[in-house]
Amino acid sequence: MNIQRLTPAHAAEYRAVMLQGYAQEVDTFIGTVHEREPLPLEWWTSRLSEDPDATAMVFGAFVDARLAGVAGLKLESRERIRHKSSLFGMFVLPEARGRGIARALVEAVLEQARATPGMRVVQLTVTESNAPAIRLYESCGFRPFGTEPFAVRVGERFVSLVHMWCAVGQDGA
Repeated sequence: MNIQRLTPAHAAEYRAVMLQGYAQEVDTFIGTVHEREPLPLEWWTSRLSEDPDATAMVFGAFVDARLAGVAGLKLESRERIRHKSSLFGMFVLPEARGRGIARALVEAVLEQARATPGMRVVQLTVTESNAPAIRLYESCGFRPFGTEPFAVRVGERFVSLVHMWCAVGQDGA
């Protein structure tokens, strides 16, 4: 397995993996395959900017030269919340699960956050019913700080989200 920051050259592969995630894990993502599939490749490419000042970056896990999983880090740009960031868009292809890919992706995101000057906290949301993901995040240092009921509407039902945070700065607790 090889973890690396994705570049615009990975846009088509990134799009394909995420569309599979949106289609298969409908409770996991706020976005839907119906919303994201029509977006032009340029939209996906824009998420993979190589600009050193980019406020978002996506990491990919490659197995046998094939993209098998992704996770993103969004940095806040507003002055008063620049110390916070968010892990987003975490997905590992079903056939690649059970190999430590998800953990490696979370660790890559946290490593990047720790290397970002002034960064203190990484936050995320996870579906309350996704116990394996919650256990993974907790084992990587994330702590829950609240549950948002009725957070996402999926058809005629609602899904609650657990909000979690992880200290990454030297003075984080």
